[in-house]
Amino acid sequence: MAQASTPATPLTQRDINGIMIGLMVAMFPGALDTTIIGPAMPTIGRELGDVEHLPWVVTSYLLVSTAVTPLYGKLSDIHGRRIMLIWAISIFAAGSVLCALSPSVVLLALARAVQAIGGGGLISLAMTIIGDIVPPRERPRYQIYTSVMWTGSSLLGPVLGGLLAEQWHWSLIFWINLPLCLAALLMTNGKLKKAPRHERPHALDFAGAVLLVVASVLLQLALSWGGTHYSWGSPQILLLLAASAIAWAGFVWRLRTAEEPLIPLSLFSNKVVLTATGSVGLAMGVFVALSIYVPIYFETILGLTATQSGLALLPLMMCTTIGALASGRAMAHLDRYKFVPLIGLMIGAISLLPIFWWPTSLSILTLETLLSIVAIGVGAIFPVTTVSVQNAVAVHELGTGTALITFLRNLGAAAGVAVCGTIVIAGSGHSPDMKMPGSTGADPAFVTQFSYVFLAGAIGLALAGLVLWAMEERPLAGRMRSGPIR
Repeated sequence: MAQASTPATPLTQRDINGIMIGLMVAMFPGALDTTIIGPAMPTIGRELGDVEHLPWVVTSYLLVSTAVTPLYGKLSDIHGRRIMLIWAISIFAAGSVLCALSPSVVLLALARAVQAIGGGGLISLAMTIIGDIVPPRERPRYQIYTSVMWTGSSLLGPVLGGLLAEQWHWSLIFWINLPLCLAALLMTNGKLKKAPRHERPHALDFAGAVLLVVASVLLQLALSWGGTHYSWGSPQILLLLAASAIAWAGFVWRLRTAEEPLIPLSLFSNKVVLTATGSVGLAMGVFVALSIYVPIYFETILGLTATQSGLALLPLMMCTTIGALASGRAMAHLDRYKFVPLIGLMIGAISLLPIFWWPTSLSILTLETLLSIVAIGVGAIFPVTTVSVQNAVAVHELGTGTALITFLRNLGAAAGVAVCGTIVIAGSGHSPDMKMPGSTGADPAFVTQFSYVFLAGAIGLALAGLVLWAMEERPLAGRMRSGPIR
């Protein structure tokens, strides 16, 4: 149980900048790990002699990191941000060592699960600490830090992953995490001791935590396998969905009966939390689905090479930073701050329609322009929803609220990929990763069916905008709320 402590000395601007840099270094390994492994996957499968189980190297990380995110929020409210961040970095580093030493793909997938136990806390904890040290009105100004970090990982990851796997050894993509984690520990441990602390006793609901982990993992498995490995009506998918529904029902029951539930009921009755998380979950689902299926569209329908496809994807990945920066700066000065991402989402939805109508007729320049507009619109929603949730919850629920929005963003991403995977396969009979000769020789049925991915994306962004429209714009606090932060 936490004991009362005296408030920390007010942070200077230099202290805040130092903490922010340290947090970005802490977030970077987790962000980099989502992009660096892709280009190395073929090499890993070839050298370890197992291609069949290779997808689990990615799936295991996504499943576990998503499932443990809410736990970090609650644990940080109990034991403190600094302690939990140290644990997250340390577990991530230990998991990276296990990954680098793995002699088989199966063991590598298990090691990735260990790594994900730490990785699931890196980003949500860092965002929570930002909420601790920076008042809501000023928080969007610091979006530049996270934007630069995400852009750097998006650009550096694929290049570095391919280079290390081809020129040296695939294990280096995990070994490089060690100096990054060490730097993160050195840069955050001392500086976070200066951060204010909110003392509030909590108890961890272990039963609720187990039910949440089981429910989310089963749901993600169903969403990942449905329509790809198995048909949606297969016994395997129906069993997973039924088991997930039972676990979710148990989790809801636990929320209503536990003395202190894992996720406070006050969050579910908070309209800002519900609308913000719902909106960003829909937007994230569209963005992640496009980031996966647009390269397939470039290669299988337009006939681009893998290298050309990777370069053509850069505007989609990079322009989210522009949207986030613009939205963050506007939020710091506007009272009606949700209208910037709202307009961005609607324009993004409209921008996907020409690709749906003319999937083989648009020039590459036109496609790049449209995808850039979509990315700007999606990027604009991230700072607004995060800051709105942090501004709407009680101080002692800041960690849980921030982790909740990260958790639902990840679930939205899994759902978006599942929906688009089903669309691609449903009417064409082609696997999403099937290589086809190019736009002039592509099967018309496949082209037609694939075009519905962009229609689904447009609908998803429009729905995200409608949900965001319903979000209450509460005044942003202009200074730190009083009380210690943990």
